Amino acid sequence: MAAVEIGASASSAKAENAGTAQAGAGKDSEGEQADGEKADTAENSCGFFTPNDSIDFSNVKIEPLFEEQVDFDTFSKSDFRAVKVKECSAVPKSKKLLKFVLDDGTGADRVILSGIHAYYEPEELVGKTLIAITNLPPRKMMGIDSCGMLLSAVNMLLSAVNERNGEEELHLLMVDNHIPAGAKLY
Repeated sequence: MAAVEIGASASSAKAENAGTAQAGAGKDSEGEQADGEKADTAENSCGFFTPNDSIDFSNVKIEPLFEEQVDFDTFSKSDFRAVKVKECSAVPKSKKLLKFVLDDGTGADRVILSGIHAYYEPEELVGKTLIAITNLPPRKMMGIDSCGMLLSAVNMLLSAVNERNGEEELHLLMVDNHIPAGAKLY
């Protein structure tokens, strides 16, 4: 699958969230500005509600598409599901891993580990609806079984000086919270 940019960077979202928490003046209880525009809340700062023509993609480099094709039968064996983040925490002794406790609609908690701590703080992901591949075999990391994989989009930012000095951006695929846990993606 090709990696694509889907919104403002996670690091800028963190900065915007911090700024939003400090600059609460001028907003009503619904998070709207005095003039009726949506405020930069955690829900809005990720770029989800930002029109595409308002986002600058000129400094983004996308990985090339795979040339190898996957037949439909192979692809259709992957079980993509909406999952709700019940808990999220940093894995002790790991700088990269976050441990997600997820509602996958089965009634039993699903644990998935993801190396995205450089892009997200655990508390900002609780309550979000994400997309996971749920039928991968368990993989032990840091002594914990990870039972699936969360989908994300990745791209490189190009620096003005040298393309190799670019910074990687990662965005978890977050979907509408109205989608129930366990909903299958086709």
